[in-house]
Amino acid sequence: MATSVLLGSADSGLSFSLGGAGSGAVLHSNGPGPQGPASWNRSVDRALDEAAASGTLNLSGRKLKEFPRSSANHDLTDTTRADLSRNRLSDLPLEVCMFVSLESLNLYQNCLRSLPEGLINLQSLTYLNLSRNQLSVLPPVVCGLPLKVLIACNNKLVCLPEEVGQLRHLTELDVSCNEIQMLPPQVGHLENLRDLNIRRNHLLHLPPELAELPLVRVDFSCNKVTSIPVCFRRLSQLQSIILDNNPLQSPPAQICIKGKVHIFKYLNLEASKSSSELPEYERRPLTLSSCGDDLYPGRPYGALDSGFNSVDSGDKRWLGNEGEQMDFMDGCAAAHEEEERKTRSDSLSSQFMAYIEKRIIREVLAPPTQSSDQSAADAAVCPQSSPVKTCLSNCVSRTEERRHNRSNIEARLKVSLPSDLGSALTDGVVLCHLANHVRPRSVPSIHVPSPAVPKLTMAKCRRNVENFLEACRRLGVPQTELCLPLHVLEERGLPQVAATVSALLSLAPPRCSVATATAPGTSVTI
Repeated sequence: MATSVLLGSADSGLSFSLGGAGSGAVLHSNGPGPQGPASWNRSVDRALDEAAASGTLNLSGRKLKEFPRSSANHDLTDTTRADLSRNRLSDLPLEVCMFVSLESLNLYQNCLRSLPEGLINLQSLTYLNLSRNQLSVLPPVVCGLPLKVLIACNNKLVCLPEEVGQLRHLTELDVSCNEIQMLPPQVGHLENLRDLNIRRNHLLHLPPELAELPLVRVDFSCNKVTSIPVCFRRLSQLQSIILDNNPLQSPPAQICIKGKVHIFKYLNLEASKSSSELPEYERRPLTLSSCGDDLYPGRPYGALDSGFNSVDSGDKRWLGNEGEQMDFMDGCAAAHEEEERKTRSDSLSSQFMAYIEKRIIREVLAPPTQSSDQSAADAAVCPQSSPVKTCLSNCVSRTEERRHNRSNIEARLKVSLPSDLGSALTDGVVLCHLANHVRPRSVPSIHVPSPAVPKLTMAKCRRNVENFLEACRRLGVPQTELCLPLHVLEERGLPQVAATVSALLSLAPPRCSVATATAPGTSVTI
């Protein structure tokens, strides 16, 4: 026999009914609390009424498992925007496929596993958000829509359909946080694509077809990409490229960390190695719309300090490890110690040797110019007012002195210098190595060119020359024998430079006692 207790109050509106063994406890609340089914239905009806009047349907966050049946009582054919996000829909309602005027459809955070074929009716749809669902395949029917924005992130997609190339009006594609292993080559047909987000997938390669697109932003971070195709250097409109958390080998990670400008310089360099039609290192690479070089079209390439692998380029910020930024000559010598013992006992670092060889090759390939014996320096010491005999004798003496200095430097450093000695000394690299030959570590850091930036900027050349002159002062070269920086940098005072070199070499130890040409602790900065 059930016992019931009723507690009523006009103010509280609460009633409790307690039953016996066969009945449960029921709480009825007519006061403040969760809305009942009637109020919930009124809220949905109100949203449907607003959609019929304004063309914007907002049913977001209502835990819907199906489309409201009461929608049959409203005219929604003119709906242009529909927001069904944050519900529990397992299938796209067929009622939505009848909204032929729909331009924007938001299905974010539902339980969709498939999309109906009736979606093809939405031929005015330009925005489609399918993110945070359970789609394993993007149906081809989506590619038949005039979409401009397609967001399908946080699903279970393993690939994109080949029909994706039909989305000719697409400007933004977001398929991040899926399981995509490769992109179809048809993505190269997306001629209006500006923003591509494919982060957090399983990509191994980037399709070269992407290089033909007018991309402004690309994000392929958190994948398994090992190389960037060289053809990507043609992405002239690219402003942002995000590629962190990839096992990149080409370009190397230390170049990728420095940003887009250095990445594209590397790609241009790689392209020049594989194609004879591309310009040499000294020529300007393919331009980028946001590069600082485009701001100064009148300046030659290399006039500004790009900071590539330089001491003051912010390298100390790389992972807090300064050891990666300095290439010590003793480390290079240790790595090739056995080979160098067989070939030469007095040699420079491999970077310096490559630099000298490049200068010689460049001189051989260049058109014939005035020889060093007939340089402007000779004309400077032979004014027109002087007698011809005196002028000739001065020129001969200067030439002999220059030849003597050249042979002395080559003998000391074990290298073959270009025939134009003045231009070979302008960047200060040879001079700094010569000072280190006289006394190890007299010039602790030397700027040398790199493959990506083969020509030193004027600031770095001046730094090398000033370091050389400072080392000469410390070594005991008289102030009267020291040349000025402009004598080296502008090739206006080769006799003064020769006098400085002669004074420096006079302080050098005998050649037989010289063990190495480069100080063990000297660092070469590329």
